Amino acid sequence: MSYILSGQCFKAQLTARPLQRVTTFTRRHLHASSAVAANPASITRPGPPPTAPLPAASQYGQGVDRRRRQAELIKRGQEKRTEVAKPASALKKRFWKDVHVQTEQDGAYIVHLDTRPVRNAMTKSPLQIPSSKPQLATAIALEWELLTSAQQALRPHLIPLTSIASRAYDLALQDAAAATSKPPPKPSAPQSSTTLRDDIIMTLLLYLDTDTLLCWAPPPPRDADTTLQVVPSLRELQIATAEPIISYLTSSIWPGVHLDPGLDSGSIIPAQQPPETRDIVRGWLAGLDAWELVGLERAVLAGKSLCLGARLLCEWGESFADVRKKVLLNGSSSSTGAKKEEEEEEEREMKRFGIEEAATACSLEVTWQTGRWGEVEDTHDVEKEDVRRQFGSAILVMGGTNM
Repeated sequence: MSYILSGQCFKAQLTARPLQRVTTFTRRHLHASSAVAANPASITRPGPPPTAPLPAASQYGQGVDRRRRQAELIKRGQEKRTEVAKPASALKKRFWKDVHVQTEQDGAYIVHLDTRPVRNAMTKSPLQIPSSKPQLATAIALEWELLTSAQQALRPHLIPLTSIASRAYDLALQDAAAATSKPPPKPSAPQSSTTLRDDIIMTLLLYLDTDTLLCWAPPPPRDADTTLQVVPSLRELQIATAEPIISYLTSSIWPGVHLDPGLDSGSIIPAQQPPETRDIVRGWLAGLDAWELVGLERAVLAGKSLCLGARLLCEWGESFADVRKKVLLNGSSSSTGAKKEEEEEEEREMKRFGIEEAATACSLEVTWQTGRWGEVEDTHDVEKEDVRRQFGSAILVMGGTNM
């Protein structure tokens, strides 16, 4: 057998077996062209010197800078759209200098832009705020003080309290007209056959079956690995949060009503509440004051929970002062030890069900999930503040000085 290595041949005679195969290895080039040296071009013009290195910005600084750039781009886009639509429009200007609240003879408050009153968008009449709601009138005046042009007043999200107050004022006019059998002021826009109160009640009842406080996470299966479970579980937190609120409602304003959990059976389709429960809640909604009903609507839409909105209304509504006193008396009579009345009132003020409690209850699942997996910037943090803003506006509308 012959072995050829590196171009040289070495032969070996094998005595045990005859010569069978000769394998030859040869060198083979992968390219055929000859190497050519590079000829760099001469530098005829020197460039600018490199910029000095900058320190890396923090995550907070980058987020603030990005939001500022986004706000500037949005502002430029709005200005461009305004210029294309109406280049010389007076809507780009603010035609008022001073915003103040004026008290009418009947005690109602009207927000004035210089000498012009803020008017209702539907009836075109001056928007009157009840005499028991000076905080709401002041907040509406602050909204108009922060506007920089008349065009911004056409966007409801920039004047949310004015929009809510106008809706409550429309409902109050309809209720007054129905009580005196007189037609309400003719609106400037066509209306449906149903009344505004009926539409609000129908919308609120839709949230009773899918109430946030009544939709609990399913229990873990029996064969689940207990080492991977988080303690306390989401279901335990939801039940612990919902039970005090439901107990308050069923003992104070809906006596005898039984609220069933919507997803307790394990199905993804919520179970409907009993017809008796719906009838009692519908009758309770029909008897609410116009401003309280509109404030309740805002709270329900913010928290996706009728029970949560009703709990806020019981705590801050003007017509529920007797209910709060009754609950306070029952709590003081069952407690041990003598307490002064002032100390009890201070303790009650500290334990009031307010914005923070409502926001925590309606966003419990989101808080539990973000605690495990983290928050999404510009999403969860914005929603957290927005739901508190909406609950605050609801309390301003439903509350007042007669509490």
